[in-house]
Amino acid sequence: MKYYPVNLDIRGRNCLVVGGGAVGTRKVTTLVNCGAKVTVISPVISSKLADLSAKGVIQIKQREYCSSDVNGMFLIIGATSDEKLNLRISEDAEQKNLLCNIADVPEACNFILPAIVTRGDLIIAISTSGNSPAFAKKLKKNLEEQFGEEYALLLNLMGAIRKKLLAQAHEPEEHKHLFEQLLDAGILDMIRENKKEDINILLLKTLGNGYMFETLLPDKTND
Repeated sequence: MKYYPVNLDIRGRNCLVVGGGAVGTRKVTTLVNCGAKVTVISPVISSKLADLSAKGVIQIKQREYCSSDVNGMFLIIGATSDEKLNLRISEDAEQKNLLCNIADVPEACNFILPAIVTRGDLIIAISTSGNSPAFAKKLKKNLEEQFGEEYALLLNLMGAIRKKLLAQAHEPEEHKHLFEQLLDAGILDMIRENKKEDINILLLKTLGNGYMFETLLPDKTND
């Protein structure tokens, strides 16, 4: 199986999770963190899901699943312990040409969910195409140790620089080499070691006046 890797924008989109146990709770948490409008259907609901519902973050329908529940949804996740029910959810979604993932059953999915490592806006996805979740978990652990929070700060800084350059009518291709120079000069290590003075010297040398760590990322000045 060859999967097509893609990052979905699900902000404000209707997403359905069938199953209110531990697996369903994890799926809901990820969807909510990405801005989705989540509905959960399950006779039994975890305390965390109940709390999210009480806060108005998600909608819960505490009952058995019905085929019509997929209507109006953008994405469906089946996370129950009932194999027959999971297969029915998959078939219902397929009839409506909807995105559907059934937890731990790749053959019943039209997309699978990778293991992920997140550092701010950096998302590293690990997939073995369903062949070895254990190996994906091991790789995730290794990458979590390799990629620290400095990568999140690096991306914040690069994003602020890019926004400022674009505001000055620079074309994206025109400043590509500037970012390469910053990276080649070791700005990541400077961020990791909190050498803000060195960062500012490098920014001045590469970009000129008006580019300082303190002004580009004012909320990080006192960190």
